[in-house]
Amino acid sequence: MPDATKLVPVERIENRILLIRGCKVLLDRDLAELYEVPTKRLNEQVKRNLERFPEDFMFQLDRHEQRELVANCDRFARLKHSTTLPYAFTEHGAIMAASVLNSPRAVEASIFVVRAFVRLRQMLVSHEELSRRLARIEKKLTEHDEDILAIVTLIRELTTPPPPQKRRRIGFQAGNDKEEARSRAR
Repeated sequence: MPDATKLVPVERIENRILLIRGCKVLLDRDLAELYEVPTKRLNEQVKRNLERFPEDFMFQLDRHEQRELVANCDRFARLKHSTTLPYAFTEHGAIMAASVLNSPRAVEASIFVVRAFVRLRQMLVSHEELSRRLARIEKKLTEHDEDILAIVTLIRELTTPPPPQKRRRIGFQAGNDKEEARSRAR
């Protein structure tokens, strides 16, 4: 096996993996760079072996996707004036591309490509688990918030003094004797 320092680290491959059409893919130029072949040679070999590349292994970007890619990523500036549309390879397509290139470097690099895709998949799974846990915590907090609000309401009711009751005045009151006598008689 060649010197490990000559191979591309998995983190660098991960940075080149893009999400296009809902799939994690590597573009032909990035894959060719990893396999140390010209992009033209990679695409030639792919075209010679198209039966090995169904749509879930590889697809060609359309003009809109190409423009969006150029606008969002500086490293694709050279694609702006390219007449050919780039190909996007899924994990399986990247492995298949290594097999059609049939070079030792492509085989070695494909192992690192697979590891990068697997690592991203594991990160996604752990992210989904984290999301589920956060949702459960949020639900519990919502329930607790409702309970706390009910407790606070009860405490306010208990601490708020009742309104003063209308009391009858004690002692002699001038001018109210007739009314008072009537109210007693009733």
